[in-house]
Amino acid sequence: MATSDQIEAGRERWQRRYDSARKRDADFTTLSGQEVEPVYGPPEGASVPGFERIGWPGEFPYTRGLHPTGYRGRPWTIRQFAGFGNARQTNERYKMILDAGGGGLSVAFDMPTLMGYDSDASIALGEVGHCGVAVDSTCDMDALFDGIPLQDITTSMTISGPAVPAFCMYLAAAERQGADLSALNGTLQTDIFKEYIAQKEWLYPPEPHLRLIGDLMEYCAENIPAFKPLSVSGYHIREAGATAAQELAFTLADGFGYVELGLSRGLDVDVFAPGLSFFFDAHIDFFEEVAKFRAARRIWARWMRDRFGAASPKAQWLRFHTQTAGVSLTAQQPYNNVVRTATEALSAVLGGTNSLHTNALDETLALPTEQSAEIALRTQQVLMEETGVANVADPLGGSYYVEALTDRMEAEAERVFAKIIEMGGGEDAEHAVGPVTSGILAGIHSGWFSAEIAESAFRYQQALEKGDKRIVGVNAATSTVSGEVDILRISHEVERDQVRALTERRERRDGDAVRAALDRLLEAVRDPDAPNLVPLILDAARAEATLGEICGTMGREFGTYVEDPRF
Repeated sequence: MATSDQIEAGRERWQRRYDSARKRDADFTTLSGQEVEPVYGPPEGASVPGFERIGWPGEFPYTRGLHPTGYRGRPWTIRQFAGFGNARQTNERYKMILDAGGGGLSVAFDMPTLMGYDSDASIALGEVGHCGVAVDSTCDMDALFDGIPLQDITTSMTISGPAVPAFCMYLAAAERQGADLSALNGTLQTDIFKEYIAQKEWLYPPEPHLRLIGDLMEYCAENIPAFKPLSVSGYHIREAGATAAQELAFTLADGFGYVELGLSRGLDVDVFAPGLSFFFDAHIDFFEEVAKFRAARRIWARWMRDRFGAASPKAQWLRFHTQTAGVSLTAQQPYNNVVRTATEALSAVLGGTNSLHTNALDETLALPTEQSAEIALRTQQVLMEETGVANVADPLGGSYYVEALTDRMEAEAERVFAKIIEMGGGEDAEHAVGPVTSGILAGIHSGWFSAEIAESAFRYQQALEKGDKRIVGVNAATSTVSGEVDILRISHEVERDQVRALTERRERRDGDAVRAALDRLLEAVRDPDAPNLVPLILDAARAEATLGEICGTMGREFGTYVEDPRF
């Protein structure tokens, strides 16, 4: 039990940090003009059982947030995920988002790009530009960010299998803008574990992917310290049908695996750990989601300090981006999706998210129209500017219900961590990277993760069909007067034009320089003791080697991976 003296000492520590921190010049009163405190806690003189697990904002275990000021210091970043058609079309959407108040960019790539194929590959037919933007080489990155100074804006790229080649094209494009690469800031997803667990967009077997990720972590830590080379993603795990507790546990376990990878490379945990970030789903069960986010910070801080020896606060911080739940959107009565998205976004904010994407009402039908994208953006701005939720740090902290849910989430996650370590042979077995990594790889190869998610998805579907769980417009309140919404349609001309541009690009480039760069890359890939592969991939990107050529070159040695199906 935290004594009254301990609680008051914590309050005094928080007050000193708060007083010395920068605050926004903003109105921190209620709509009626009442002053509100920047944080609330137990009354003076109270003793609260377990309060050391709740604590104060800005100090370990960070249950209540990373910063003593909460959003009074800096509000969350509005980072709208966008990409469709070709790079020029997406560039126009990015400029619209930035002009309308967006604080950062988040790139959605089309399926051929996510799978490491060029737009003219036979397997890409009919998919170019349809679920994101097509990027074949650095020229596309040039067009994607034309007129957008990359040195001055944070950029997130949601891509994992071919993440390193795509990142190198981004770096080459930034160089052509004259940017100082060491000053770039943003996030690359790169999380290959969640691909095997849920999303299924990989290129190679796990081990070669881990080699590339390790090289990327080393390269960023040494050369681009502000850029986060890994965004460990629970979003896709949740969208595949996992429960909130499974999303939390599987995602943090993946994060622990990447920490083990960094340590196995001889990296200093206090140097590379601040470069890890997370990406969570904000689903529709409001309080469960708030508890999930709070538990995530607490678990990560404790594991980083106690297990991995992280001494600096930044190495213990769990920074995360949130996206509202795409799977919660319905094609039936799609205008209801505005309400769902607003509710989910509020749970992310009250859970302390660092950045946020709000889905558009029509995303269950197609890519967002300009109008629906604006509504999604305005949803965040209404929350930020009108509701007062940014005035107080962790306003739900101390709620009996929220704290009980947070504790339960943490306990369920710890049970999963123990199971994963057991699957890998236990703490005392020999591990090439580490015990958590061994367990994750064992769970991937055995199909354990997929089976766990499938079972959860099946239980939820049964509850829907029985009417135990209800969705408005689907199995409740199904009558409506609203009609169909207009949707964005991608013309077949996008694919035709992209393929033609790619063909012309290949003809214009220096073919000898491309071949030489790819030969050097292949030679290094074949040598397990070769130095970091990232500079060689960057050289290929500068020469206008295509994504398919770079990925295919590495695939000649790395091979492919075929999942052993489980039913």
